[in-house]
Amino acid sequence: MSVLDARSTGQHRGGASFSLGNRVFRLVWMVAWTLLAAWTPPPLRGWRAFVLRCFGARVGKGTRIYAGARVWHPRNLTVGDFVCIGPGVTVYCQGPISIGDYTVVSQGAHLCAGTHDIADPYFQLVTRPIHIGARAWIAAEAFVGPGVTVGDGAVLGARCVAMRDIEPWSVYSGNPARFLKPRVMRSAPDDTPPKGNAGAA
Repeated sequence: MSVLDARSTGQHRGGASFSLGNRVFRLVWMVAWTLLAAWTPPPLRGWRAFVLRCFGARVGKGTRIYAGARVWHPRNLTVGDFVCIGPGVTVYCQGPISIGDYTVVSQGAHLCAGTHDIADPYFQLVTRPIHIGARAWIAAEAFVGPGVTVGDGAVLGARCVAMRDIEPWSVYSGNPARFLKPRVMRSAPDDTPPKGNAGAA
């Protein structure tokens, strides 16, 4: 999905950032989610996953995506198995966003894969992919910025702001996000043992 050239479209004056086809698709998607999914109770997680797949999202088995979550463009979303995306989560996938198996994205969190070139007089939109590894936790109202990789097993604390990569099996807090301590599991999960528990400062 290519971003339009701001010099031609005048994005700084309210011009379009994406093609007409892209905008029509997103309009149809928003109407479909509102009518088919946004009102559904939590147990209908399989139905919501089906609706997302119908619009191009890649959603793994056993995944719980709550009705109150907002996905900007489902074709840019890849979600692994047994993931939870909580109510009020914004998945602003102007660029690709991938979420690994067994990861939890808690209520009100914001994953933002788009930004602007602040040195460009036309305020060019720039998209950068976000990758969140397996068994990570993005806690309530945390923010993950464009181009950030959150490592396997990492924890981004509540209202934390990550504008740089987050190391695997580490706990971060604050704004900007700072390393707090390693995440050490008391015992390995029965299904898929983690590769390691060591965090990096």
